Amino acid sequence: MWREKVTLRQETKRELEQQTHPNVAIVGGSAAGFFTASMLARGGCSVNVYERAERLDPTPRTLIVTSHLRNLLGDVANRAVVNEIRKFELFTDGRAAHVPLKSPDLIIERSKLIRSLSEQAQSHGAKVNLGSRFASLEGNGDGLSVRVERTQTAKIEEKHADIVVGADGAVSRVAEAAGWPRQPTVPLLQAVVRVPSGMPADTVRVWFIPDDTPYFYWLIPESPDRAVLGLIGEDGQETRQCLERFMEKRGFAPLGFQGARIPVYDQWTPVERQVGAGKVFLVGDAAGQVKVTTVGGIITGFRGALGVSEAILNKGKSRELRALRRELDLHLMIRRTIHRFKQADYSRLVDLMNASTRRSLSQYTRDEAASVLWHITLSQPRLLLLGLRGLLSGASILPKRRN
Repeated sequence: MWREKVTLRQETKRELEQQTHPNVAIVGGSAAGFFTASMLARGGCSVNVYERAERLDPTPRTLIVTSHLRNLLGDVANRAVVNEIRKFELFTDGRAAHVPLKSPDLIIERSKLIRSLSEQAQSHGAKVNLGSRFASLEGNGDGLSVRVERTQTAKIEEKHADIVVGADGAVSRVAEAAGWPRQPTVPLLQAVVRVPSGMPADTVRVWFIPDDTPYFYWLIPESPDRAVLGLIGEDGQETRQCLERFMEKRGFAPLGFQGARIPVYDQWTPVERQVGAGKVFLVGDAAGQVKVTTVGGIITGFRGALGVSEAILNKGKSRELRALRRELDLHLMIRRTIHRFKQADYSRLVDLMNASTRRSLSQYTRDEAASVLWHITLSQPRLLLLGLRGLLSGASILPKRRN
């Protein structure tokens, strides 16, 4: 379990006056990028954010996160919340399980969240440079030379930085420039649909259909009238076909579509590299900081931002990054146990979810994987045996390559 951001301020405050604060360039106007900018600017660093878009108008996408977002962001989180979820309904092969939540999940609008984080970062002194596309970086004896292309004029500008933070998504140009290997990704696709008649707006529905996807389908209400119906697949074209079949079978008509490429966490990505006399860090999707159980990366991306901020402000030390690595590795172990489950395995999983197991799922969130796993094992040991069978199968979670 991680510490809240106030702990970061408490730990770094004593050292800040003795430090020479670095000049930091953050590439990418993402949620993790702006959160990093806010923490570093508050800590006394000179921070510039470079975003290629001419206007900060992020692509809308409906996301579901745990209530821990409020612990991390406070009022900034509340500005992006459009709905709260208090119950999950799980379906597979005619079976169903209902899991009430002790603390509600939050439905947020990604574009609202990013704009609010940008405003917060600027209020703490970070400078946001729109229309600035990252071109390249190289080390020198004085730090890092960062080349930025102005999108309106195609003019190349050279900037100095002691530290560069790559917050530019799953296919990160900063990571490539600094020598990190490209990480695998999977497609996320969801359709905006009308909420079915009689479905409560505080309930999420999840379907496990392993013939379509090793992950799941979801139906997430963003209001009493509208919801997003989606899935994560392994191949973009097949994922679209599966979603269209699912909608047709259940009578959904798409009002629009939202999509993204999501990194697949299959091992920890070291977040720091020395380049010349400077340092390059990665945060969020650029570092693959995603819970591979659900392929959710908002909370873990913010934790990565906290960890990188700690490392920059505390001379390379960060307990947060160590804790995040443990959490992501635990999610990887869980994903490996279920990734190649068949329909019969999911049916047995739902059948084994007794009252005690549902209470554990209700009390602990997806961002507390160790607590969830421990209490579920105690309440229903046969689930552990089912999971061990999947784990010992040795199945890879990386997306299959098409011939």
